[in-house]
Amino acid sequence: MVKLLVRDRETIQEAVRRFRKLVERSGLKKEMRRREFYEKPSETKRRSRQRAERRSRRMRLLGI
Repeated sequence: MVKLLVRDRETIQEAVRRFRKLVERSGLKKEMRRREFYEKPSETKRRSRQRAERRSRRMRLLGI
């Protein structure tokens, strides 16, 4: 959950801008998009496996 304390003499626009940044950094927006539609467990596993393959390929190319 994101909490934002409005500062003294802060305009609404500045507060909304800070709120958007906090939401973006917390990953809340990404999580909402991910949960928007049901995803089968097999699709979740497939996506995580693809992510791991990309990560290992990148590490191999970098020589780490």
